[in-house]
Amino acid sequence: MAYLFEVPNPAVPVVQSSDMFPVRRIYCVGRNYEAHAREMGHDPQREPPFFFSKPADAVLYVAPGTVGEFPYPPESGEVHHEMELVVAIGRGGRDIPVEHALEHVYGYALGLDMTRRDLQAQAKKLGRPWDMAKGFDLSAPIGPIHPVSQVGHVAAGQLWLTVNGAPRQRADVSTMLWPVPETIAYLSRFITLAAGDLVYTGTPEGVAAVAKGDVLEGGLDGFDILTLRVV
Repeated sequence: MAYLFEVPNPAVPVVQSSDMFPVRRIYCVGRNYEAHAREMGHDPQREPPFFFSKPADAVLYVAPGTVGEFPYPPESGEVHHEMELVVAIGRGGRDIPVEHALEHVYGYALGLDMTRRDLQAQAKKLGRPWDMAKGFDLSAPIGPIHPVSQVGHVAAGQLWLTVNGAPRQRADVSTMLWPVPETIAYLSRFITLAAGDLVYTGTPEGVAAVAKGDVLEGGLDGFDILTLRVV
């Protein structure tokens, strides 16, 4: 048996290692910070989390010390940045208890959930899926993965983003409505998580449109700065 053609095998490098983290699926948590829920016009009370997905090949790896290039997507006039902490799953499971959820985490990374906000708004209005708004090409920029063995579990720290040097987003990850263990446990009630899954854990307030030429810089205590130029 032979494959008809080659297909990409998305993977993200691991910090200070030659190892690569193969990407299986990408899950994203919606409205996981109170202030962001408000700015999107929703009740900030702690409702059950909801999720959407991006294809694995939406990954756009940005190496530390480099400037990644994010191509402005077609068919949209309003693309927003959403800075996020990303969880890399190293061991799968179903119906994972909260108290054991962190045992399934291989590491953490910084990522951006780039969003065609105009297409998302239109989809919401018409009751249609968000796929074209969230899952387009290279819509999931990400930095290298930091193994738990090096950084521990990330439960606090200032997550921030600037655009052309001006502050846009900032919040402590400890203020997530659904912390990492609870997010993993809840998600595993609906699907079977597996090694290679990435979970984008939601974004703080301050999301806004980007334009061609903009330079985005994002960070978190203990992580390399993620730098991206819109082209």
